[in-house]
Amino acid sequence: MPCPVVLRTTIRPANHGYRPAADRARRAVPLPAHARKTMTRTRSSIARPMRARRTGIAYTFAAHPTAGLQWKRGTMRLMRIGLASVDTTVGAFAANVDRAIRLAGEMAADDVTVGLFPEQLIGGYPVEDLIQWRGFVERQWPELERFAAAAAAWPTLFVVGVSVAHQALRYNCAAAVAGGRILALVPKEKLPTYNIFYEGRTFSRGAPYQMADVRGVPFGDLLLRCDFGTVALEVCEDLWSADGPIRRRAYSGAELVCNISASPFRLGIVQTRRELIATRAADHGCAIAYANLVGANDGLIFDGGGLVNQNGRQMLDAPRFREGFASATIDLDRTARLRIENSTWRADQEAFAAEQPPVATIEVPPDVLTTAETRRRLVYPTPANRSFFLPPDVVPPSPRVAFFEDILDALALGVGDYFEKNPQFKVIGVALSGGRDSLLTLLVAHRYASRVCPDDPGSLLRAFTMPSRHTSDATLAAAKQICADLGVPLAIVPIDEAYERELVATEAMLGPEQPVTELTKQNIQARIRGERMWNWSNSSAGLFLQTGNMSEKAVGYTTIGGDLMGALGVLANVPKTVVMALLDYLLEQTGHDGIRQVLARPAGPELAPNQIGEEELMPFPILDACFYLFAGEKMLPEDVAAALIPMFPEFPPARIEADVANFTRRFLGSIYKWVQSPISLHIGNLDLDRERALQLPVVQSQAWAAPHPDLNARD
Repeated sequence: MPCPVVLRTTIRPANHGYRPAADRARRAVPLPAHARKTMTRTRSSIARPMRARRTGIAYTFAAHPTAGLQWKRGTMRLMRIGLASVDTTVGAFAANVDRAIRLAGEMAADDVTVGLFPEQLIGGYPVEDLIQWRGFVERQWPELERFAAAAAAWPTLFVVGVSVAHQALRYNCAAAVAGGRILALVPKEKLPTYNIFYEGRTFSRGAPYQMADVRGVPFGDLLLRCDFGTVALEVCEDLWSADGPIRRRAYSGAELVCNISASPFRLGIVQTRRELIATRAADHGCAIAYANLVGANDGLIFDGGGLVNQNGRQMLDAPRFREGFASATIDLDRTARLRIENSTWRADQEAFAAEQPPVATIEVPPDVLTTAETRRRLVYPTPANRSFFLPPDVVPPSPRVAFFEDILDALALGVGDYFEKNPQFKVIGVALSGGRDSLLTLLVAHRYASRVCPDDPGSLLRAFTMPSRHTSDATLAAAKQICADLGVPLAIVPIDEAYERELVATEAMLGPEQPVTELTKQNIQARIRGERMWNWSNSSAGLFLQTGNMSEKAVGYTTIGGDLMGALGVLANVPKTVVMALLDYLLEQTGHDGIRQVLARPAGPELAPNQIGEEELMPFPILDACFYLFAGEKMLPEDVAAALIPMFPEFPPARIEADVANFTRRFLGSIYKWVQSPISLHIGNLDLDRERALQLPVVQSQAWAAPHPDLNARD
């Protein structure tokens, strides 16, 4: 049910200047009893009481920011923060809330004071254009009320992600819930509309000092004062922007900033998050609690986890790639004490207070939320190694191991959630060519199956190999061996007879004067295999995994209707050099002889005699470097060549220049191919998904990328 806190506003022209001197005297104003149920403006400085000023909104004064707080053992103000990672499904409102209620109960049993759930918990993320359906938004509200009712008896403040409609606009909000009531709705201000994000297309932005109500609940730029301290809510991108709302909210008294996120996995993102949150917490003199979505929806993978950082000190780094919650205790008085020190933050806060109005604050009355009893049981957080000066005893994994494990965990999660959240699928199928890409795809699928069916992962998987006259005995043996290693059923279905029939049909269509090209003969084989996999999928309710890598896809070294086909591209955004490095790593970890046999042979599609991929294209390290610099760094071909010549000194400069020209021609000429590929999993900021990454025109001239004498003559 909505919170009884009443939003009282008087709309008048804002005047943020000072009142006459007589009204500017410093004075501490005790909080009247009735004001605890009234929206208030509070001055955030711990060092001095607030002063009256015009803000354009009628407000009452609040007490000193630390007044009325319940303390424990001297000046310690202990509280426990819980971070929940929930694997949501877009549109599964009731199921998403059921998961949240279960985790909320577990957090309450752990004496959590404030529990965070991910962005868009109820609706799922990303909602894309579903947000345009009025019913998609309105039907989230009863589920938010159901969550509030289920959590009514727990002495915990919960922060939940939800979509709301206000004045015909849609907002991505953080909802504060406690005591069975919805206390406040704080809309997201910074809407990412770049790379994989499109929120600005449909959501509206919250605004500084925005004040309204939605269904009787305060809505806008708000803080909440609870018996343990002052809390600010924000949503994902608000934290990533240097001009986000955290600054004015911290200066207005927020001690704990709760950021609920749906931040997709990208390589390197984990360390970036840690550094960002540590910097924001230190710069703004506050504690930050950050909870992230886990799971995958479509091609986006969310690695979950979360962080608690207090004034630059990391207090919690929650486990990733799994649903659940983690918690940590902090002493919120440490934040208050650090603010009192003679710091730049204090000086900046004083300047802000002299020029800007404070953010409105909701007083949460004790009959709605009282946390003293559970906080009394908390223990001051001390290091596990019993030293405040020595580093932790735990040895972190090597960067190499962490890199590979993150990719494998992300891809396995992406495959698993796509499989589980699409009820039409009952089994997963992989076409094994005996090469590196299909091998890694099978290993990723097996990684997922081993987690959900540890006793018999092969029961979820089916492998197929379709040899032709060009398939070597070693390739066929490697396919058999890896399936034996993994316990995956393998069906061997030769394609030579079908190839001969299709070749005759193609010759009849061309007529006697036009021969079938060698490239067409190769593509016929690939298309027969693709068609067979689709036929298997249709009859068995099977998820047909597409196995191609990003590097070969980028230059069109793939077949429309053949190996480019599938329901989900597993490696479509993984460079070839990374594919090969992952297989080296998995061989080290597992010792599977099937991996060793595949790696013992040069990479090639075996659609023609003695076919080797690097001979037909270029060395894969050069190919991937070209892709990174041309597609990622947006360099012209001559700049790419200039960068690569010293990078690969073992090759003559003329060879590098020829490879760069070959790459550019193939890349720009293959866009029509890769825009027809299936939905694919994202693991980096650079990939070939036309809807979420490189939005390149299919029809274009390559003249713009040709060498230009004026550019070549520049200094």
